[in-house]
Amino acid sequence: MRVIVRGKVQGVWFRDWLTRKAQQENATGWVRNRSDGSLEAVFGGDTATIEKMCQWARKGPPLARVTDIEQDSYDDSDAHTPFQQKPTL
Repeated sequence: MRVIVRGKVQGVWFRDWLTRKAQQENATGWVRNRSDGSLEAVFGGDTATIEKMCQWARKGPPLARVTDIEQDSYDDSDAHTPFQQKPTL
């Protein structure tokens, strides 16, 4: 699953927070900031894990203010690797 999260999502430790949540949930995939100010993540794992990660992405860390989230199916070989942070796109 690929998500694009919009709102106040950069400069609020969202990537680190989401990485910790992914490690707790044993999710695979990655997260990165985008140059347009949004955050992008790809989640892999079983259906329950992916749903949980999407819920975390909708919520965000305490300083974030999520205003919109897009979700779509996404096939990426990195979705099956240990969760990591990628450079800004």
